[in-house]
Amino acid sequence: MFKVLTLNQISVKGLDRLPRDQYEIASEFSSPDAVLLRSHKLSADSIQDSVMAVARAGAGVNNIPVADCTRRGIPVFNTPGANANAVKELVIAGMALGSRGILPGIDYVAGLAEMSDAAEMSKLLEKEKKRFKGQELYGKTLGVVGLGAIGSLVARAGLDLGMEVVGYDPALSVEAAWRLPSSVKRMENIGSLFARADYISLHLPVLDATRGLINAELLASCKPTTRLLNFAREEIVDNAAIIAALDEGQLDRYITDFPAPGLIGRADVILMPHIGASTDEAEENCAVMAADQLRDFLENGNIRNSVNFPALALERSGGTRIAISNNNVPKILGHVLSALADADLNVIDMLNKSREDVAYNLIDVASAPDASVIEKISGIEGVINVRVID
Repeated sequence: MFKVLTLNQISVKGLDRLPRDQYEIASEFSSPDAVLLRSHKLSADSIQDSVMAVARAGAGVNNIPVADCTRRGIPVFNTPGANANAVKELVIAGMALGSRGILPGIDYVAGLAEMSDAAEMSKLLEKEKKRFKGQELYGKTLGVVGLGAIGSLVARAGLDLGMEVVGYDPALSVEAAWRLPSSVKRMENIGSLFARADYISLHLPVLDATRGLINAELLASCKPTTRLLNFAREEIVDNAAIIAALDEGQLDRYITDFPAPGLIGRADVILMPHIGASTDEAEENCAVMAADQLRDFLENGNIRNSVNFPALALERSGGTRIAISNNNVPKILGHVLSALADADLNVIDMLNKSREDVAYNLIDVASAPDASVIEKISGIEGVINVRVID
C-alpha cells in the first residue's frame, strides 16, 4: 500500500487515478511514500526520509526544493501543458482588456445605477462612448517570448486573430518547434522582438537566466504604444523598471497575473489575482497527469516529466525490477552489474540514463534479490538510493 501525502486540495478526477486498494491518500502521514501538491511551499526539512517522489499538479516548481530533492534521489514531477489552454485563453482576454476601454466602460455603466429613464441613458451612452474607444488586435504584431506548451498556443491564437506573430526562445526544443505554425517568425534576439511588437506575451520559467530578464534596458527598446503581458512568473519582470517605463511613456500598458505593491491603482496597469490556471478543466488535467506520473513511478519506476531526473520508461519484462539513483560519475553501473553477477542474478532487461549530475537505472532481474544484495549495491560509492519493485 502506497501512502500519498496531499498538501493542497487536489481534483477528485486526479485522485481517482490512484486505486484505493493500492493507495492511501491523506493530508497527514507519518511516513508518506510520495507528496502530491499544487502551490504549497514545500521546505527541504519537511520532506520525510520515506518520500520517494514529489509531484506538482502544475508547471512551475519554484515552491519545491528541487536541488535538495535531487541530492536525495527524489524525482520531482510537474505537468507541462496541462493548464496551457486555460492560460492561453486568459492571455487573449488580457490583450482585449488592454486594447479596448472595456474595464473603465464597465465601471462607468455601473455608476449609472440611479438613472431610471432608458431614453436618457441611451442618449448619454451614445455621447460618452468615445471615451472608451480602443484599438483592434487584427493587423498588430504579437511578440511571444517563450515558445513552449503555452507560448505556442498563444502564438497560434494570435495568428487566428489576424495578428502578425514573432517569437523568441533560445531554448526551443524540436518538439516545441513542431508545434509552431510556419508563419510564426522566429526572432534572433529578445531585443529585436521588443522593438518590433505591439503586444508582448511572456511565457518563461523562473531560472537564473530569466530572473529579472525584463529590465529597464529591454523596456527602453519598446515602442511607446506597446502592451506587455505577463502570465508566466512574477520573478522574470523587474516591477520597478515596469513602473518607470510606464511613467516615462516607454510602455503603454502592463497586463499581469501577478499583483504587487506599486502596480495597484494605476490606470495603465491591469492586474489579475493569479488566475491563469484557475479553471475546472485545468485543475483536473493537472491532477490527472500528476497522479498518472506518480503512479507509474511508484509501481514501475518509470519517469515522465521530471524537472530533475532523466525521462526513462522500461516495459516490464517479468522478474523483479531494481530502481537505482546515483551520482552521474563513471563505473557505478559496472559495480552494480558486478554485484548482481556475484549473486547469480540474471539481468533480463535494463535502461540507464543521466541528466546533469544525476543518473537513473532500471534493471529487471530474473529473481528477487535478497537484502544482502541490495545492501551491497546501496554501499557502492556514488549510489544515492536503491528501490526494489516487485
